[in-house]
Amino acid sequence: MYLVCLSLITIAPVTDVQAADKPNDAGSNIDITWILSPDDAFIEYYSVLRRSSQDTVEQYIGRTKYGICTFEDNTAQDNTVYTYVVATVSGSEIARSKPSNPCRSYPQVFHSGRINVLICILIFSALVLYFVRRARHDKNLFIRKIAGLAAVEDAIGRATEMGKPILYVPGLWDIDSTATIASMNILGEIAKKIARYDTPLIVTNRWSVTYTISKEIVKEAFISQGHPDKFKNDYIRYLTEDQFGFAAAVNGIMIREKPAANFFIGYFWAESLILAETGAMTGAIQIAGTDAVNQLPFFVTACDYTLLGEELYAASAYLSREPLLLGALKAQDFGKVLALAMLVAITILAFFGLHLSSVMTVR
Repeated sequence: MYLVCLSLITIAPVTDVQAADKPNDAGSNIDITWILSPDDAFIEYYSVLRRSSQDTVEQYIGRTKYGICTFEDNTAQDNTVYTYVVATVSGSEIARSKPSNPCRSYPQVFHSGRINVLICILIFSALVLYFVRRARHDKNLFIRKIAGLAAVEDAIGRATEMGKPILYVPGLWDIDSTATIASMNILGEIAKKIARYDTPLIVTNRWSVTYTISKEIVKEAFISQGHPDKFKNDYIRYLTEDQFGFAAAVNGIMIREKPAANFFIGYFWAESLILAETGAMTGAIQIAGTDAVNQLPFFVTACDYTLLGEELYAASAYLSREPLLLGALKAQDFGKVLALAMLVAITILAFFGLHLSSVMTVR
């Protein structure tokens, strides 16, 4: 008896179909909502149809299961007006809704849900401008002492006194690596000091592009110090792209030429311990720096000084004292302090079961 009654039911359409541009997106998205059919329990699915102002017929764009009253049209063309119809389907029965309101999609200039990010950017920008200005007027702007960088002068002086070369390895990644770019900045500052002391330099490269760039950086450093005649093409060497072939070649240089100071600055892999151990066996003073977390323990163990993580990126500002770099570095430090203070404050509030909204509410 139930089945007979069910077969006689005529399904009702959905009502109140609304179309609206999806907020906070890059365009091409329209959200469609409706009130479910009273016969939702008996239907198979809802079919969504679309018609633009240029179309003569409706276009099928998708469907949803029963019980769902939302649909996102992500194929809309911006600034084209659309209307939507939702068809209720149950077997051979189809009930069409009334057309929705006209709607068009368009991109938003700003994501209103990311105001907090905008505020952080404005605060950080203000900090950068403030500290850049301070750095230009105060050449002795305080920066936390980094032992590995403070030892650069000693390492270069030691090599000069012993009459031995300085070895610089800018990592194993190509120039598109952030660590390699930071290493190139450090190489330029070290090369300036070497040019003043007239100390031999060996820069080993795994990639041809890195070889070319490091050569130009060292040459420019010698020119800036007024000693272009002291630069030698043999200072910059291209070895091989093979990982352990490169490590073997660098080890051979350390054993044959016995540099007094070794700099391993950049991104390294499994060859890090091989290089550092060989340098330690030759008696060289070694300064390493990398953001490869897995290789830091090997450098810490086998080298005299190690730049840990972000110290690698702070090195160029530390050595050059260039106002723009100093200002950015100080702004980052203060930004971290502010973020830490906010985390501590939120943690304390959470510990006492308080919410930020309740604290800010004026009663």
